[in-house]
Amino acid sequence: MHSMTTENKTLFPSWLSSWMTAQSVPLWGAADLRKFATPVDKSGKGFPFAVSMVFPMDPHIMADIRSGPTEDYGNAYARMNERINEVSSLLAAEIRKRGHRSLALAASVRTDQINLRGDFPHKTAATRAGLGWIGRHCQLITRSFGPWVRLGTVFIDMDLPCGPPLERAFCGTCMICVEACPAGALKGSAWSPGLEREEMLDPEACDQWKKEHYLQYQQGRVCGICSAVCPYGLKTIKRARGYSS
Repeated sequence: MHSMTTENKTLFPSWLSSWMTAQSVPLWGAADLRKFATPVDKSGKGFPFAVSMVFPMDPHIMADIRSGPTEDYGNAYARMNERINEVSSLLAAEIRKRGHRSLALAASVRTDQINLRGDFPHKTAATRAGLGWIGRHCQLITRSFGPWVRLGTVFIDMDLPCGPPLERAFCGTCMICVEACPAGALKGSAWSPGLEREEMLDPEACDQWKKEHYLQYQQGRVCGICSAVCPYGLKTIKRARGYSS
């Protein structure tokens, strides 16, 4: 799944398409966020649009965490955060250089410690850009890479061809991720736009389990089991690399 249709490709600025290719970003698109409250820049103004970018994780590392996180996964998670922040900052700077406002959203930074949230959900920008949907594990699922991805977001005031947004899930009756969650934090609800996170996930149960059992991996900030068992991820690695479970 890719929001860059043949029609959209002709509408995106050529410099932006070339820039994404040069940065090896395989999946990206633009999101219309005019109905959402976004972070604000130094002038106190929010942003009407965002560029959403998908960064695939190493599929072999992901396949190895179906029973719990590993040191390789913790290290890959940290390296990917650095890459997302670097690419997002570079894109924001490039957009400003071209006369537009922009703001990079940091990867995996929890700014609200009470509600366990960041400044804005990367997944919201991604679904509005048409890059994927939200699975029962509360992770973005893409057709190309399943949920074995991390996301970057750059807020912009540049008018780009957006979406179309995805507004339904394609998980069917699958409950594998719900059954695999060791914390029992997933509630099994099917996603639809506007559904509150707490309808799908008990964030405190998830957070507490990671701190109690996986503190050695990124200070208990990672688990990944629910993503690792997702058939969309396993299908990707089987197709692309001949992996069999």
